[in-house]
Amino acid sequence: MNFKVPRGTQDILPSETWKWQQAEKVIREVCDVYRYKEIRTPIFEQTELFQRLVGDTTDVVQKEMYTFMDKGNRSLTLRPENTAAVVRSFVENKMFGYPDQPVKMYYNGPMFRYERQQAGRYRQFVQFGAEVIGSADPAIDAEVIALALDVYKRVGLTKLKLVINSLGDTECRAAHRKALIAHFSPHIEEFCSDCKNRLEKNPLRILDCKIDSGNPLIASAPSLADYLNEESVNYFEEVKSYLDDAGIAYEVDANLVRGLDYYNHTAFEIMSTSEGFGAITTLCGAGRYNGLAEEIGGPAAPGIGFAMSIERLLLAMEAEGKSFESEPALDVYIVTLGESTRRPGFKLLGELREAGIRSDMDYMDRKMKAQMKSADRLNARIVVLIGEDELTEGVAQLKNMADGTQVKVPMVELIEKIKANLT
Repeated sequence: MNFKVPRGTQDILPSETWKWQQAEKVIREVCDVYRYKEIRTPIFEQTELFQRLVGDTTDVVQKEMYTFMDKGNRSLTLRPENTAAVVRSFVENKMFGYPDQPVKMYYNGPMFRYERQQAGRYRQFVQFGAEVIGSADPAIDAEVIALALDVYKRVGLTKLKLVINSLGDTECRAAHRKALIAHFSPHIEEFCSDCKNRLEKNPLRILDCKIDSGNPLIASAPSLADYLNEESVNYFEEVKSYLDDAGIAYEVDANLVRGLDYYNHTAFEIMSTSEGFGAITTLCGAGRYNGLAEEIGGPAAPGIGFAMSIERLLLAMEAEGKSFESEPALDVYIVTLGESTRRPGFKLLGELREAGIRSDMDYMDRKMKAQMKSADRLNARIVVLIGEDELTEGVAQLKNMADGTQVKVPMVELIEKIKANLT
């Protein structure tokens, strides 16, 4: 039987992992500058957590979750997103009692959704996200947006568009919901079965339906902007003002809604405007989620966060012709000639690595010519040759691969000589 990688997943091979490591390095550096601390939550959680916080009317909960029963007959789900888990950890570990508020966190790890595979979208995907819990200050909304943009800018992306909207508070969401039901009810039979189910539970999701996106009733639906109360309008104006102060360009899109139930007030997306990136241009989605902590028994702790796909970040870099610096070359490759030189060569390898010098040697019992070819493929900067004659003399041949020069060096001086040549 031939085994293959499961559908919707991928192997990230050694030749590609360098890109991922560099992206993760940028993320860590940006988050450190902003003073966001990493949180690591379990890959699976109680299913009810996602049902309650993500929303049982969302596609994520209804169609996309990987749910299973464990041996204790408990329903568990591989995390489809991480905001719910971070909020759960915030409440469970009483982070609301920390002296420094709000609590600023970031995460980076695999998520799981059962959906159709597309370019840059997998059933197991890697997501970086940031969450700030404990503050309802509009300035924090602007800071979170700035952090997300800074990650993209640090990897060299320039063709970006920030789109923002206000989803309002509970009061205006309820008024808008009532208007949507009245608008769609007379013609709901024209819509897909999902939208029919959404009508009473969450009519806002009809506006985000991919199947019925061309229906003229969606274009003529009541706008949430018309139902924003004074508090919501003022909040959104302050967010925009902070973005203006930071010199961050944005577009307001009254039709922008997020696919998860917990969002309110500020919602935003960052998109790629690069030609050839693809039909799905969204790189990052985010929003404010006041009320989540209370939903699972915690105190009032307003929050805001975003999530971005690392796969799509790398695709956007490729579309713009951006790349990370090449992986560092091998410092030293040891070539041994003759059986008696193998153990001394291996001992030297350990000493080089202990000194922090990237080193390797042949483990295939190849001839000198083949070993030199291997050193060349690995872009080794220096080759150390140890033959039986050199072993007898207590020396080694040190070859600089850049200019081809070769000198004989006493073994006791070899490491210092190599260090000098590498600087």
